[in-house]
Amino acid sequence: MNFKSSSKEIKWRSAGELREMFLSYFAEKGSRIYRSFPLVPDDPTLLFTVAGMVPFKPYFLGLKTPEVTRAATAQKCIRTNDIDNVGHTARHHTFFEMLGNFSFGDYFKKEIIPWAWEFVTERVGLDPDRLYATVYLDDDEAHDFWRDLVGLPENRIVRFGEEDNFWAAGPTGPCGPCSELLYDQGPDFSCGKPDCGLGCSCDRYLEIWNLVFMQFSRDESGKLTPLPKKNIDTGMGLERLASIVQGVKGDFETDLFKPIMDKACAIAGIEYGASPKGDLAVRVISDHLRASAFMIADGVLPSNEGPGYVLRRLIRRSVRYGRLIGLEKPFLLELMPVVNEIMSGQYSELIEQSQTIRQILEMEETRFGHTLAQGMELLDGELKKVAAGGKSGTLPGGVAFALYDTYGFPLELTEEISAEAGIEVCRGGFDSEMERQRERARAASKQSAAVISANAYTRLADRLGPTRFDGYESTRADAVVTAIISGGREAASLSEGESGMIILSNTPFYAERGGQTGDRGTLEGPGACFVVEDTVYPSGEMAAHAGRVSSGAIKTGMKLEAIVDSERRDATRRHHTATHLLHEALTRVLGNHVRQAGSLVTPEFLRFDFTHFGPLSQDEIREVERMVYRQALRAVPVKTSVMNYDEARKLGVKALFEEKYGDVVRVLDIPGFSTELCGGTHVSNTGEIGLVKIAKDEGIGSGVRRLVAFAGMASLDLTLDAFSALRRASDVLGVDAGSLPAKAEELLAGKKQLERKNQELLFKSAAEGVSGRLKDAKKIGGVILVTDRMQNTPRDLLRQIGDRIKQSEPMAVILLASVEDGAVTLVGMASDEAVKRGAHAGNLVKEVSSFMGGSGGGKPAAGQGGGKDPSRLEEALASAESIVKAQLENVN
Repeated sequence: MNFKSSSKEIKWRSAGELREMFLSYFAEKGSRIYRSFPLVPDDPTLLFTVAGMVPFKPYFLGLKTPEVTRAATAQKCIRTNDIDNVGHTARHHTFFEMLGNFSFGDYFKKEIIPWAWEFVTERVGLDPDRLYATVYLDDDEAHDFWRDLVGLPENRIVRFGEEDNFWAAGPTGPCGPCSELLYDQGPDFSCGKPDCGLGCSCDRYLEIWNLVFMQFSRDESGKLTPLPKKNIDTGMGLERLASIVQGVKGDFETDLFKPIMDKACAIAGIEYGASPKGDLAVRVISDHLRASAFMIADGVLPSNEGPGYVLRRLIRRSVRYGRLIGLEKPFLLELMPVVNEIMSGQYSELIEQSQTIRQILEMEETRFGHTLAQGMELLDGELKKVAAGGKSGTLPGGVAFALYDTYGFPLELTEEISAEAGIEVCRGGFDSEMERQRERARAASKQSAAVISANAYTRLADRLGPTRFDGYESTRADAVVTAIISGGREAASLSEGESGMIILSNTPFYAERGGQTGDRGTLEGPGACFVVEDTVYPSGEMAAHAGRVSSGAIKTGMKLEAIVDSERRDATRRHHTATHLLHEALTRVLGNHVRQAGSLVTPEFLRFDFTHFGPLSQDEIREVERMVYRQALRAVPVKTSVMNYDEARKLGVKALFEEKYGDVVRVLDIPGFSTELCGGTHVSNTGEIGLVKIAKDEGIGSGVRRLVAFAGMASLDLTLDAFSALRRASDVLGVDAGSLPAKAEELLAGKKQLERKNQELLFKSAAEGVSGRLKDAKKIGGVILVTDRMQNTPRDLLRQIGDRIKQSEPMAVILLASVEDGAVTLVGMASDEAVKRGAHAGNLVKEVSSFMGGSGGGKPAAGQGGGKDPSRLEEALASAESIVKAQLENVN
């Protein structure tokens, strides 16, 4: 295929301009413009939002009815399946923005094909002579639209098979052909192969926009049936579009990445383009830092599983690639202002959560620096082994992979350090281990097996729509039974003793959401009563009342009175408003880095997770409690208002972690203290809360703390129990409550003194038997073997006895055992002279422990272990002679 040169020049535009142009264009076409949805989707089959269509998946699968028929987004996305390729190619990224427009049973191929052409040629200004379209093999309709409506010549419309041009949501369900727009970047971008053309994996013919025509439903036999309503799902990578418009060789040279890379180069004192190693490092850093910042802004925190594990891995990869270009000190925070400058205009969450982003990045980078240091110790040791061997001079690939996987060493770093010692790294072994890990990841991938499917709840939610919540105003309401679920299926009725879920036309029951537990109570009608044990949202905004029929029968269409357990609700309201007071108080006492990381609000207690560096001091806890209680004493009215989400954010209202907000939100205002978004139930006056008492402060993850607190009557009960315990302790010890700490310290000091005296007596008794043990010792090749069995002797004391024996006999191997609570403790020692002759205490302990079903080990001079079967201890000790004899013979 010949390249046709054109004199047409594309006007340079920033990525921000291109994003706005796209959204404005589809707004003109009647689309509703949605702000980007969170990176962690409300979808159990996915860890992250991987495409623009993910938030609209329930509409495409027919699980929910869309509120509009036309939509468009610039969607934040995360993909990590090709994380190891990031930086090595011009196009692989973890975080990227997908520009997408969607039609739910509205416009179709005839509209979107000319619209796509119009946007890229007339609005963006791409050269029409460089554009090609691909279509599915038998999609004549799309082919003809490209030819007849757009005017593309036949030689620039290419047909591909199912692998390239057919999309499916899963093995069964909605699917359809797709059509891709490709841009010929010219021979300079070609791989140079003779057969390079459309479909080649190089960057010459670059895919810029994929148009999916969702027009079929595939059954289990593979049969395709036309959908009654056809849908459109398109996706265009902003980074790719920007690279073409800005005339650069790859995404990393665009204004989305280049300023970050330039700053990283400046910090490291290098120039971009000067070396492949440096270029790779700053590309990886720029990509991973963008992803990390957005993940933290969307509520992801570092952990050892799920999204948090991915975040931790990205931060660590950034740090270790920084080491490749000499960045030994923390540097990520120096790059964040550049990220904010580029991205915060569209994504204000980067600024709103800047304190938390900085805190998490700093903490993770510092901690990982220590891990890298540990990895260096391991590598140094392995290199010394290779050098001492003097054989192949090659570091095993398994060692390089362990450094990569456990300590975060990129292979390039390991190779560089090894090369300095004149040692090569076995790349084949490393690649093998890497492939095995990928296979394990693919097998465990959530995405590979799970597919969202319709069930009784999703079908009902689509048919009935949202359940109106009347519980803000009252705890009682008249309602009609609109549906009943029993055993996962719709039912016409429930009889006495039967359990199920009741769906009402409206309800005063709060369904579990935003950390607040669901209400309990009763549904009462003529001759019937249903005990509500929980209230939940099984699908969408449809509330379901779970419980059992205590009398009579409940039927669909029946009129009932819904009665919430008001005492339980009141206790929950107190704890929920107290949670908001705690959040604000913690921020004021500890700093602006505090951010909610989860919560649980129940009638009995509240649990609040938040970002912070370490445990709270007693003074900090007291100050937080006092600040909260002062708000309760003020007894000010708690105000709630409903407004547009964007308006609320402009007013500076706090949005809470893990909560998903619609366009219209409820704002909770505690005048003069706190203003936050919250859809839960709250007290009408802070005076209703009473005393709030923090009962527990614990760490639950890197940089995340958890408080457990009590409010109202629960707080009173906690306080009364504490005072009762104090009184009992005072009576037992014969002192007043204020003297209890001093008395406890006095008793502990006395206990420690007695323990020390007891230890001294035990050692004295054991030491007196040293001469006897030496007398009974066996001589093996000039080495004295001392073994002994004791009862209830601590490991430390066994070591002291062993040291005393070594002082008396410089050519000793010692094996001491103690039996306590059905288990055996072993300590082995060998004097320096015995070690020189081949004795190895660690291996001795290891073998002896195995006799008793245990394990052990250590160094030549000292080892420790244990066993689970004391009945075999004599046999185990007897085996020591042959083991030591073999050790000595192996050396001689």
